Amino acid sequence: MKGVFVVGAGPAGIFAARQIAQAGYEVFLFNRDIKPGGLAEYGIYPTKDKMKFGLRKQFANVLEMPNVHYFGHVQVGKAYNVTIEELEAMRPAAMVFACGAQASGKLGLPGEDAKGVYAAKDFVYHYNLLPPYAEMDFSTGKRAAIIGMGNVAIDIAHWLLEDSPYRQQLEEVVVLARRGPMEAKFDEKEIQYVDEHIARDALTAELERVKERCARCNQDVSPEKLFEEHFRRLKNPAFGSVPPRLTFRFLTSPTAILKDEHGRIARIEVAENDLVLREDGSTKAVATKERAIIEADTLVFAIGDKQDPNIGLPMGPHGYAVEPGPETTEKPHFQLWNPETDKPLAGRFVVGWARRASTGLVGIARHDGELGAAEAIEFLKNAPESNTLNEAEILAQLEKKGLRPVTKADLALLARVEQREAATRHLSAFKFADNDAMFKAIAEEREQAELAKA
Repeated sequence: MKGVFVVGAGPAGIFAARQIAQAGYEVFLFNRDIKPGGLAEYGIYPTKDKMKFGLRKQFANVLEMPNVHYFGHVQVGKAYNVTIEELEAMRPAAMVFACGAQASGKLGLPGEDAKGVYAAKDFVYHYNLLPPYAEMDFSTGKRAAIIGMGNVAIDIAHWLLEDSPYRQQLEEVVVLARRGPMEAKFDEKEIQYVDEHIARDALTAELERVKERCARCNQDVSPEKLFEEHFRRLKNPAFGSVPPRLTFRFLTSPTAILKDEHGRIARIEVAENDLVLREDGSTKAVATKERAIIEADTLVFAIGDKQDPNIGLPMGPHGYAVEPGPETTEKPHFQLWNPETDKPLAGRFVVGWARRASTGLVGIARHDGELGAAEAIEFLKNAPESNTLNEAEILAQLEKKGLRPVTKADLALLARVEQREAATRHLSAFKFADNDAMFKAIAEEREQAELAKA
């Protein structure tokens, strides 16, 4: 049997698995979390039920394929449950790594170990109830700062302003942007979730503060221009914001985090940036020697993620090492590469955010997974028979290591319990926030099913 191992069950991994299974191969998914979905399950804003329900249905359809097998609660990596070498001993004909970008970028600032300083990915995992992040301390105070001006930053602002359990004590969220106001990266539909909180007077004053620096790069940052481009609700003369308030500080780069006597963040030292026009018409932010202090008791940095070196894959200059040389949109590089020997790792491929961290959302990850799967299928056509272990044999190997793998049958039991809980609580959806509760639910539901059969 030519079995294929796919590491990671987010959108890239699941859709890669589907394509390989449709080509007639046995596919074995190994997933860090109990439940599949990755960022589609634990990264999309909690109240976007329609999107999540649609994706869950698609993922369930893939897992229902008889030649797709699932092992959840199994984290692959040299520092984790199962090493790549141990998987290779199970004789896969090919391996596709769709393990995402699980390492957070660091700010590299003095004081970033302060309490109340969080990576955006971890913060999002927390409010989306991913174990063990769901039960960790992600407390916030009166004034929260967010570094970044993309959709993730706005999602976090949304949570803080609308749904956080600490909302009652929150007074202000300030978004810190390295570049100018015309270079916001968030979508119009995302800002609409929070724009009623924007302090229009404060935003107008901020535009006045940075307008000369932006004008040197031919950017008009007048309120009329910016409101038309990014904040349409603010065009209404009758607009009045609701608390807590949302403010912005542009052309700002944090340089240090200052703690209080309890070790929690109290202030952020920032550099004032100049905006410089490049020859190609784009801009870049350049820090000046001028400094300012911003009061904040919470800081979330949404500056992108990076690949986890603890997986054990060879690392290159931009993450996991892939085939060197220029690539195009039509022909991306999925083939893993050994930089030491300058040779490909035969039958080893990387897709999704594991290939290009923080690039695109579900649709792009799906497309990337399918393209990488097509390359793996081409390899498999000429690969020798590998006699890959079957599902029962792999399960036995994992259990022998003391692991508690979750199978497709277990997921079905868990889904039944969660559906009942949602109905009982009058919720559109329910999910457990810790692994032990999920294992307990699976065991009890299995026992009930066995009793019903008897």
